[in-house]
Amino acid sequence: MEKRGMWSSRLTFILAAVGSAVGLGNAWRFPGLAAKHGGGTFLVVYLLAMLLMGIPLLMMEISIARKFRRGAIESMRGIGKKWEFVGWAATSNAFVIVCYYSVVFAWVILMFVNSWQFAGMTADNEAASTLFLNLTQTTAAIDGGNIPGIVLVCLLIAWGLIFYCIRNGAKSVGKVVKFTVFAPVVLLLIMAVKGCTMEGAMDGIKMLFVPDVNAFSDPTLWVDAIGQVFYSLSIMMAIMFAYGSYVGDDADIAADAMIIAFSDMAVSVLSGIVMFSTMGGTGMLGDITASGIGTAFFVYPTAIVNLTNIGWLNAAFGAIFYLMLITLAIDSAFSIVEGISAAISDKFHLKPKTVTIAVCAISGLISLVFITQAGLAWLDIVDNWTNQINLILIGILECIAIGWTFNLRKVLTEVNRNAKRFKMPFAWFAASIKFISPLLLAGLFVWNMITLFSTEGGYGGYPIWAQIVAGWAVSVLVFISGFIAKGVIAKMKKKGYTEDEIVWKD
Repeated sequence: MEKRGMWSSRLTFILAAVGSAVGLGNAWRFPGLAAKHGGGTFLVVYLLAMLLMGIPLLMMEISIARKFRRGAIESMRGIGKKWEFVGWAATSNAFVIVCYYSVVFAWVILMFVNSWQFAGMTADNEAASTLFLNLTQTTAAIDGGNIPGIVLVCLLIAWGLIFYCIRNGAKSVGKVVKFTVFAPVVLLLIMAVKGCTMEGAMDGIKMLFVPDVNAFSDPTLWVDAIGQVFYSLSIMMAIMFAYGSYVGDDADIAADAMIIAFSDMAVSVLSGIVMFSTMGGTGMLGDITASGIGTAFFVYPTAIVNLTNIGWLNAAFGAIFYLMLITLAIDSAFSIVEGISAAISDKFHLKPKTVTIAVCAISGLISLVFITQAGLAWLDIVDNWTNQINLILIGILECIAIGWTFNLRKVLTEVNRNAKRFKMPFAWFAASIKFISPLLLAGLFVWNMITLFSTEGGYGGYPIWAQIVAGWAVSVLVFISGFIAKGVIAKMKKKGYTEDEIVWKD
């Protein structure tokens, strides 16, 4: 095997992890959920969920990966051979996610390239809200197989950028994140200044930060806050195992995980300020939606064309907004590929760059499905199952494997190995991994299942056969991928392949 790449510095690791955690969900889903649940109320519950679940799980994955120096598959085999399938499930699910996340990235590029069109749409809400639909030619239904040429070009650009960023693993990622992590913050600050100087902006800011006490009794508030924390930190997706495996022996994981988590939350809050102030300033506070795609491609464009009476200035702010989304999307996109690549290359003793090329090529071909006219509908279905079902089950299984069948004190020792100012207490860590996280995730899973099966016609009103093909079948493949791999490995062993011995050495 090639010598394992390492982060060039502590800052590089933190920036890479923050870049992975901070993605499109911070810019559009977080503000939408905050609007849905009374602003400040959601912030309070989100912070609580971050402390009780997000931070301990983040520390857990990073520390285990550093100890084993392996990606998700081999790290879970190190916890126990019977748990290797969980690493395969996390890696397979991440593969499915990157197939459509790359398309969302391409759509953002598409809107950035076409942001000049906002110049001729001043106060024309209908034209602005339908720009995305016209460019992508989407039917929003399981109907239509044509691929618009301009969208295909944007998808090729997206995959080209993803590969360029991770072509040399930790080395190239370390160089890229020094720009892509700070750029969206600068762009968000520019938009926040613009938003906060608009008349009516303070109504939005007040809505974001002032809690609505009555909202605490709404069970969907807790479900949404727990879900957002879980999805936002890039855990259970093979990413933090890969990034953790490149961390130096002198790293302070306890402190670094806290920095990563709170940086992620800070960007979410800043995105909320941008969204609420802008919507308040344009008189559209009631239009904020929890749907990320709806916010970015249908709602926010109408706000853009109402920012000023100067068309070119509106177009400029539109370009800034979509450029910001590009810089957020690219880190998350290439980190998913890196998580997959590290896991596969570690398992089969392959060159990481070769695996990266293969992953980009195969997932790139599959992603073509999502840029067809029916692509938005297919993406919606697959996204629901990968996030609302697969990711949660993987999280529960990881907690059971590490919290109940492994010595959790060993993991905590690795977390606190170089801790100086802050050490993660055992009571907090163990309570989260063994009880709080699996119970919260189980509750979230049950809630999602009740919602799914109590809705007439299933999810989104799509045909049942489409839900089976793009939803349930994908979930089954994700969770049996490890057992399929086991059969393949058994045949490989007959031809001389040998699995590494993965042992936790005290």
